[in-house]
Amino acid sequence: MKQTQGLPRAIELMNAFAAMTGLAPASEAPRRYLWTDAFAVCNFLGLYRQTNDEEHKKLALLLVDQVHNILGRHRDDDRRKGWISGLDEREGERRPTVGGLRIGKKMNERGPDDPFDEQLEWDRDGQYYHYLTKWMYALNCVSSITGDPAYVRWAVELAKTAYAKFTVGPSYGDQRRMYWKMSIDLSYPLVASMGRHDPLDGLIVYCELQAGLAGGSEDSLDLTGEIEGLAAMCKGKDWTTDDPLGIGGLLSDAYRTAQMMVSGAFPQAGLLAVLLDACRLGLRAYLSTDSLEAPARRRLAFRELGVSIGLHALERLQRLIEGKPGIFDKAPSLARQVEILMRYGPLAEIIEDFWLDPANREAPSFTDHRDINTVMLATSLAPDGYLML
Repeated sequence: MKQTQGLPRAIELMNAFAAMTGLAPASEAPRRYLWTDAFAVCNFLGLYRQTNDEEHKKLALLLVDQVHNILGRHRDDDRRKGWISGLDEREGERRPTVGGLRIGKKMNERGPDDPFDEQLEWDRDGQYYHYLTKWMYALNCVSSITGDPAYVRWAVELAKTAYAKFTVGPSYGDQRRMYWKMSIDLSYPLVASMGRHDPLDGLIVYCELQAGLAGGSEDSLDLTGEIEGLAAMCKGKDWTTDDPLGIGGLLSDAYRTAQMMVSGAFPQAGLLAVLLDACRLGLRAYLSTDSLEAPARRRLAFRELGVSIGLHALERLQRLIEGKPGIFDKAPSLARQVEILMRYGPLAEIIEDFWLDPANREAPSFTDHRDINTVMLATSLAPDGYLML
């Protein structure tokens, strides 16, 4: 899918998303989901940068407000009311992320004394660390586009809360770990195991936020301690996965890492090669499953589109390395790693073309997750809003 064709299709998809989730035209009961909405904010900002149409920026800011006022508050079916942070109405409006943000699942969370049901837990509300990091990134992007420091301040407050509540163990060293899922009020874990890439997601976005705070005067917004803790949790980890969404995340992380290396904002220079190697192993394992040969009803669009988004990140990474030899010439193997990975580049267009087919978008596997599938297809077609710092 050529970029000139991808942009109008992305605009069409994002306008459809805005309408069907109650963003615009505004609905009395908008449907908000944190992961999807984080990508959507980035998409709207990217469309604004590419078209100079103020309507796209307006939708991004409106979406941020909706997310904070819905997912930053208790559910309608919860006996608790108001901001999940416990702040009063006025202070909650001023600091909407300090208590975290709900996932946005259809079912209420499991109570602390309720029995655990692994399958049912996927449908229950709560807070996910890796969703929160996506929202931190989206808020940072909003701050970069608008110049309004409130958005990055909200991102940093969310980062501090998430680290404090999701991590457990000694305050230093490799023994500290993270919970995968927490209760809505962050008072107890819902799933105590650690997400495979959660510390990595945190390390990268916290470094991005810290770079945006450079020269700031508020010590309370400094993330140095959290970055050190996340770096310790990442030390020596193998990030390899055959999950397409996870592979795409690693490819995107590699590009974001390289962008920070260019600006001198990322102290973990050796991580880039580690990520690229994990991507190579993961892509090889993923393609060995032949899942891309299956019919639409047996495929999950948003997971596959994670790979296509990541492959677009890889294209940009290759250009960045070639254009900044003074930064990357100390590690010539990076260019070779990227060259090897670029052999998988045609997969992006194959995946996009499959899910642009209207017949495939009528499969239950697409319609059952229409919001997230629509947004991530738009991200793949016009990826710069999500990929460019």
